[in-house]
Amino acid sequence: MDSDSLMLYKLIILYILDRVEMPISNAELTRIILEKQYAGYLEIVQALDDLVEDTYIEIVGQGNSHQYKITTEGAEVLSYFLKDISVPLRDEIDEFLLKEQHHLRDIAASTAAFSETGMNAGEYLVDLKVVERGSELVRINLLVYSEEEAETICNRWKDANTDVYEYLVQRLLMGKKNNEKEDEKDD
Repeated sequence: MDSDSLMLYKLIILYILDRVEMPISNAELTRIILEKQYAGYLEIVQALDDLVEDTYIEIVGQGNSHQYKITTEGAEVLSYFLKDISVPLRDEIDEFLLKEQHHLRDIAASTAAFSETGMNAGEYLVDLKVVERGSELVRINLLVYSEEEAETICNRWKDANTDVYEYLVQRLLMGKKNNEKEDEKDD
């Protein structure tokens, strides 16, 4: 791979990360680039590694789940070299991201990751989050006792997070109302 091609792949990645305005998983970023045939898998891996090493993008998340986001330095580099991405290519990326925005937000809205605690063998901390417009709506950390349990919880979080969030809010509000009713009875 020549250096001009690698530079373009890096700029495309920076451009995508800048436009989505939120962290995006390796899988989703790779899917977008491969689907649009901007680069091959090996080129994407090389470009991502270089961008992380140069601190133009950073990895957020932990355990089995991580996402990429553009850094301030990456945004500065992109603004300087933006002219090296043709206007038709930028327009094509923008149009594609506009069509994908709901899908990308849904994926980014809920994250699940786990890591071994390091305290006792076989203990895993599962970190579950729901984020909306950059704000954490809920974050739950669970301690489980096998990697299989941790994986199962992470895999089910995407489908269950809305129900869990609604349950927590309802339960906590119901608890407050029940306590208020008991206080009224005592008066």
